[in-house]
Amino acid sequence: MSSPRILVVDDEADIRGLLSEILTEEGYEVEAAADAASARRACARQEPDLVLLDIWMPDMDGITLLREWSEKHSLRCPVVMLSGHGTVETAVEATRLGAFDFVEKPLSIAKLLRTVERALEAGRRRRQAQRTLIPPLVTPVGKSRLMQKLREQVQQVAGHDAPVLLTGEPGTGREAFARYMHSLGPHAAGPFVTVTCASLDDATAAAKLRGTVTNGKSESGWYEQAIDGTLFLSGVEDLSAGAQRVLLADLEQGGWQPEGGGERRRFAMRIVAGAGPGHDGPAVGLRRDLLAHLEVISIRIPPLREYAEDVPDLLRHYVDRLVDEERMPFRRFSVAAQNRLRNYPWPGNVGELRNLVQRVLIIGGPEEIGLDEIEQQLVTQQAPDEPLVKQDLLALPLREAREQFERAYLLQQLMLCNGKVGLLAKRVGMERTHLYRKLRSLGVDFRQITED
Repeated sequence: MSSPRILVVDDEADIRGLLSEILTEEGYEVEAAADAASARRACARQEPDLVLLDIWMPDMDGITLLREWSEKHSLRCPVVMLSGHGTVETAVEATRLGAFDFVEKPLSIAKLLRTVERALEAGRRRRQAQRTLIPPLVTPVGKSRLMQKLREQVQQVAGHDAPVLLTGEPGTGREAFARYMHSLGPHAAGPFVTVTCASLDDATAAAKLRGTVTNGKSESGWYEQAIDGTLFLSGVEDLSAGAQRVLLADLEQGGWQPEGGGERRRFAMRIVAGAGPGHDGPAVGLRRDLLAHLEVISIRIPPLREYAEDVPDLLRHYVDRLVDEERMPFRRFSVAAQNRLRNYPWPGNVGELRNLVQRVLIIGGPEEIGLDEIEQQLVTQQAPDEPLVKQDLLALPLREAREQFERAYLLQQLMLCNGKVGLLAKRVGMERTHLYRKLRSLGVDFRQITED
C-alpha cells in the first residue's frame, strides 16, 4: 500500500525542511511548497491526502487560499492550518472554511503527528462515505474551463423542451450529457428512454417507434415509453431512409398513431438526439428537413484531448465508482502515470479512459499504478492506423512538421522524467550529448521544466 501524500505549504525554508524530514521519517510521502502558486500547481498535478498550510505567506495568506479552495470545491482532502501568530478570529474563520484543525508555532512534534494521524483518518472516512454515496447519475466530471462552459450550456437549455442535438466523437459521452440534461429538466421524474438508431430498419421502424395494435391488443413503442420523460435517439446518422421518413412524418405532425390503428397520441416528451461529427455538417446522411427538427439547439461534446487537464479527475472518478459499484480493489494512479495519460490523445475519448481504469483494476497489482504498467496498457490498445498526435502536421512543410513533433514529443517525455536529461536519453534512446544539442536547437529549456 502506498504511503499517504502530505503537502507542506510554508514560506519559511527551515520549517518546510523540518516538517518534510520528520514526516518522511514517519513513512509519509511529502511534497513542499513555498507559496500559494506552488501549492496550486502541486494540487493540480495530484491531490494530496492532507495539506499543512501556513497562514502567513508573502503572495497570498493561507486563509485566502483556503477560501479559494472552499469556494471552488477544488480540494477534497483535510487541511490543517499552521500559524505562529494565531488568533481566535483566524481559527474561527479557518474552521468555517473547512479546516480540520489549527496548530500553533513553535510546533510540538508530538501534537503535530497526532493531528496528522487524526486528519488522515478523517479523510479516509470521508472518501469512503463519498464512494458509498455516489449516485448512478452524476454531474459530468471536470474542472477545466471547457467543461465548465459545457455544463453551463446544458443547464441553460435543460429547462426548455426544444429538441437538442448533441454532436461528438464516439466515446465522448453524448448519452451521459443527455441524461444530465434530463436530470435538470422539468421531466426529471419521468423515464429516460434510449433508442439505438442503427436498430431501426425500414421494415420495423414504424412499429418500434409508434407501437402496434393487433386484434385489440396494444404493444407500446419507444414514443409511448418516453411520455413525460426524455427520448434519446443515439446515433441518428445511422437511421435508415425508411426510419427517417417515419420519424420526420411524426415530428411534423406533432404526434403519432400506433400501427394497426388506435388513438392518436401527441408528443409529450423531450427529444434529444446524438450524432457523430461529420465532414459537411453535424450528421452526414440525415435528411435536411429531419435535421432541422432535431437540432433546434445544437451542443458539441468535445473530445477528451481538448480538456486533457481533467484526466486526473476522471481517473479518480472512475476508480471510486468501480470500487463502490463493482467491489473492485482500490488502486491509485501515480503522478507519472497521470502525466502520461494527460498527454495521451485518447482516440476513444472518455469511454476509452473508463475501459482502461476498469482493466487495470481487474488485472490488479500494487495499490499505486505506475508508468510502466500504463505504457504496457497503451501499447496493447494502440490502433495501428491511429495518428501519433492530433495535430494538422500535414499542412506544414516537412521540416516544420518534424520539428513541431520532436519538440512536443521531447517536452512531454522530459516532463515524465522530471526534467532529468540522463533519464530522458535512456527513455528515447539517444546519446546524451546529441540530446542536449537537439533540445537546444528546438528551444526546449530542461532547466525551466525542472524548476516547474
